[in-house]
Amino acid sequence: MSNKVDIYTDGACEPNPGKGGWAAILQFTDKQGKLHEKELSGNEEHTTNNRMEMLAVIKGIRAIKYPCHLTIYSDSQYVTKAIGDWYDGNPKIAFKSEGWIVNWKKTGWKRKGGQLKNVELWQELYELVKAQLSVRMIWVRGHDDNVLNERCDTLAVKARLGV
Repeated sequence: MSNKVDIYTDGACEPNPGKGGWAAILQFTDKQGKLHEKELSGNEEHTTNNRMEMLAVIKGIRAIKYPCHLTIYSDSQYVTKAIGDWYDGNPKIAFKSEGWIVNWKKTGWKRKGGQLKNVELWQELYELVKAQLSVRMIWVRGHDDNVLNERCDTLAVKARLGV
């Protein structure tokens, strides 16, 4: 596997909360220039869309066996803004602030408005991104002809439905 990996992610839940699915597509190019791809997906019976979006990122990163330079594509602004960009195990400050996850950790996993939901997933995400060489989060508009985002959506919906 290359040390540069792209991960496309998506989550689905219907109704919300309800039965949900998540999906991730990992891509990397080997030293010979050949593109490799891996699809992952799964589901939970009683969940929310935000949990599925987060699990897609977690499962994608977990599938990588050693630290890499990751570019993660998600149609969830909640996830992309919360994680932010990282370099060498540290949050990278962009536009005078880092991802929300950094402050949540500093405040004992709480947010301004009160309780932070899915704390265990945010804690795992924090450790996973911290362990990478770099992480770049990119928000993509959902259902806007991004081929890999659309594939992730299809995989997440199929996982939700148990297909």
